[in-house]
Amino acid sequence: MAEKTELSFEEAMKELEQVVEQLEQGDVPLEKAISMFQEGMALSKQCHEKLEKVEKQMDQILHEDGELELLNFQEDE
Repeated sequence: MAEKTELSFEEAMKELEQVVEQLEQGDVPLEKAISMFQEGMALSKQCHEKLEKVEKQMDQILHEDGELELLNFQEDE
């Protein structure tokens, strides 16, 4: 599968949703399911990295004095 480095967050999320929908249907051959799972994991990682980058940018924007104060975002588990 080709690298997905040029996708926007929204495009990556849409592709990830499509992968999940296909896997949830359960009628995918095992080899293809494994490949799709790997693609989904790569897309998930890409989305996570983009979100982390945006969070860091927002941290910097929100502090008018230029001081970077780390904010703790709690993840839903």
